[in-house]
Amino acid sequence: MKKIKYFYNTHTLRYEKLITPLRIKLLRILGFVAAAIVTASIIVAIAFQYVDSPKEKVLKQQNEDLKQSYSVFQEKLRQLQQQMTELQNRDNNVYRAIFEAAPIPDSARLKEMEKNKEVQLVQGMGETQLVQEMTTQLNLLSKRAAFQEKSYKEIDGMLKDKEKLLAAIPAIQPVSNKDLNRIASGFGYRVDPVYKVTKFHAGLDFTAPQGTPIYATADGVIKEANFNAGGYGNHVVINHGYGYETLYGHMYKIKAKPGDHVRRGEVIGYVGSTGKSTGPHCHYEVHRSGERVDPVYYFSNDLSPDQFDRLLKLAAASNQSFD
Repeated sequence: MKKIKYFYNTHTLRYEKLITPLRIKLLRILGFVAAAIVTASIIVAIAFQYVDSPKEKVLKQQNEDLKQSYSVFQEKLRQLQQQMTELQNRDNNVYRAIFEAAPIPDSARLKEMEKNKEVQLVQGMGETQLVQEMTTQLNLLSKRAAFQEKSYKEIDGMLKDKEKLLAAIPAIQPVSNKDLNRIASGFGYRVDPVYKVTKFHAGLDFTAPQGTPIYATADGVIKEANFNAGGYGNHVVINHGYGYETLYGHMYKIKAKPGDHVRRGEVIGYVGSTGKSTGPHCHYEVHRSGERVDPVYYFSNDLSPDQFDRLLKLAAASNQSFD
């Protein structure tokens, strides 16, 4: 039974029934609802601040699993990168050294990896930092592997071409020198016979009587066979391939012609004293990949270890060159 409320009316001096206007009732209802909503919001905010929702718990667990998986992946990736580095070092320092091939610099590897797009980035992954980093490292490692595979194919070609390679490497002395008494000046800084100042001497001088045969020290193709006004006089340059060239200067007479194919031990000319020279001799140079190197290390076929040791000492003597 609904209770009826009364109030004392001071104007009429009577008790009258209390009637609440509809507007007041609505305001009270709205106030209650607003207070309830605010209270509920505060409670929910506090709850979410300290208590995870079921969805958040699942997401956090998945995140932890991803981090653990990423740690395992990182370790495996580190091992793969280490193995790849070892393969690259072996490629440069062992395999290519065997075949006298120039090592591949890191800059060339990186340039080639950028140039060749054998492997594309993994598509369809999310843009999280972990996924991006894994994708980048996988892509880089894949490109390194692809480039290394290409390098090994080149080495495989070198293996198949080993006989030609060995024949193309200078390996004998350019003039007959059984007694090892014909080396007059070695590679390095020597006194110039004309200007009497110390200058760089880029080859070996072999003294011999005029007309002594000069031999090709490796198989190749005659690149130059003419008179050189720069000081070599009558000279011959042979391109052996694989980055090797040899030069023979101051000839009395040239036998070879440009374009001729010659074999190791074949006569290409005769000792003379043409050009900038102070006596009959053969000036001999070895060029590897465009760089002039000491020819004394390219007499492997016609010297014993004792003879080679003696030749090294003769070539190292500080004296005056013949050109």
